[in-house]
Amino acid sequence: MTSIGTGYDLSASTYSPDGRIFQVEYAAKAVENSGTAIGLRVKGGIVLAVEKLVHSKLLVPAANKRILTVDPHIGLATAGLQADGRHLANRARDEASNYRDQYKTNPPLKAIVDRLGLYVQAYTLYSSVRPFGISTILGAVDKDGPSLYVIEPSGVHYGYHGAAVGKGRQLAKTELEKLKLSDLSMREAVLEAARIIYVVHDDAKEKDFELEISWVGEETNGLHVLVPKDLLDEANAKAKAALETFE
Repeated sequence: MTSIGTGYDLSASTYSPDGRIFQVEYAAKAVENSGTAIGLRVKGGIVLAVEKLVHSKLLVPAANKRILTVDPHIGLATAGLQADGRHLANRARDEASNYRDQYKTNPPLKAIVDRLGLYVQAYTLYSSVRPFGISTILGAVDKDGPSLYVIEPSGVHYGYHGAAVGKGRQLAKTELEKLKLSDLSMREAVLEAARIIYVVHDDAKEKDFELEISWVGEETNGLHVLVPKDLLDEANAKAKAALETFE
């Protein structure tokens, strides 16, 4: 990643001669150094899964979550700098609360994503701030049905049937493309999400990890919650078995 000349990466508000903003590209690199996060939009709702790398054996299991609840029906998963993810989650909660206060109804995910995208993009405009070092997956079931979006460090956002961000995103996308997502039940999607996370982690192998999975939809009465422990244990066991068969 070299520029034509020097000094063009000192500010997020400076373009290089070939039209690039290097600090945004550096933010994308920060995402690539993080564990993988995926989202599946299936028949009955949304499933989010995260490969949370364990950097120390002293860490408390299930602490420092990477999947957070923005609104009762909206979930958020991040890959990249964890502090940035928490900040953006808090901003998303504020936006959801403001929307509910103003319109007296549950905020649709599209409205929240539009506002968050503008907020993230604003951090690429000024030399006094830096871009967010995260890619964010948001999923919800609202009046429009299940919806899934990704917000990149540049502020651009897209809707997806299946999304992956982080270190193993390319392999995860390949695995997602093999699935008939519109035919999967939510429980089947949880098992597939676990399998994909194990596959992409096996490709890296360097650190232990915890699997985090949440869902929102028919199985949860429209509320975003972590999957029950028995289902998570089943997903872990089946993913490990599938990985051994795969090898």
